[in-house]
Amino acid sequence: MVISTQGLTFTFGHQTVVKSLALQVPEGSIYGFLGPNGAGKTTTIKLLLNLLQTQEGSIHIFDKELKSNRISILSQIGSLIEQPAIYLHLTGRENLLNRALLLEIPATRVDEMLTLVHLTNAAHKKAGQYSLGMKQRLGIALAMLSDPKLLILDEPTNGLDPNGIIEVRELLIKLVKEHNKTVFISSHLLAEVERMATHVGIINNGELLFQGSIDDLAALSQPLVQIETENTVDAANFLTRNNFTVAEINEHHLYVPFTTKQQMGELNTLLNQNGYTIYSINKQQKDLEKLFLDITQNA
Repeated sequence: MVISTQGLTFTFGHQTVVKSLALQVPEGSIYGFLGPNGAGKTTTIKLLLNLLQTQEGSIHIFDKELKSNRISILSQIGSLIEQPAIYLHLTGRENLLNRALLLEIPATRVDEMLTLVHLTNAAHKKAGQYSLGMKQRLGIALAMLSDPKLLILDEPTNGLDPNGIIEVRELLIKLVKEHNKTVFISSHLLAEVERMATHVGIINNGELLFQGSIDDLAALSQPLVQIETENTVDAANFLTRNNFTVAEINEHHLYVPFTTKQQMGELNTLLNQNGYTIYSINKQQKDLEKLFLDITQNA
């Protein structure tokens, strides 16, 4: 495990914001750390980066205890917490050169990073003129400059448009697959994490509710086929008679557990051929709120 915590607990005043956390982050994974705003994600990350002192429990990174091996561990971690720390009056390249100088890293590494995050063409443009997506990619380049083994990112897609989110996602997948990194990424967006993560931890009110592989999560958050039709009760009864499971029903929609796209086509054809007019049919993913309810109800 690249990151392993036991009984990690942190209290602000009388409020316990992280409660006996036991994280297990495998090497070579993209670990999605999921939770709503205020769940304890950023506090956990600050503990992992030694920005907050551990009060209770232990943190091991690269199989070493963090407190007694702080310098050697942190030298192998790149991080980005919320917004990247960049100088807006400097160009993208100048920002990287400045950091390289501080870290005593060869300037050749700067151009490698610009290529990696697809900012070569914008290298001589002021960072203040960058889009949000470009700023985030520059932030990741800064975090990657020292060639760390582990990348810790706190909400890196916050405020990004769809293109920016795709850019960051593709970059992180590339870092793991082609550059042998481990990525720990926090988010409150379930759908986004599911698209790139190999492992997931779900936190709420400081407690780890779920931890496992993305396949384990998929089994827990099985998507549904939402069907909009005129008479949902009749349509639901018809589907039940034809060996389909109806998971949920209301006045306007009925829901069937999703298996494949072919299954959606079969449902559509079957209902149409038997006199049911389908106004819409689509795949619906459970949102984080519903997933929390499922986890807590099954606990």
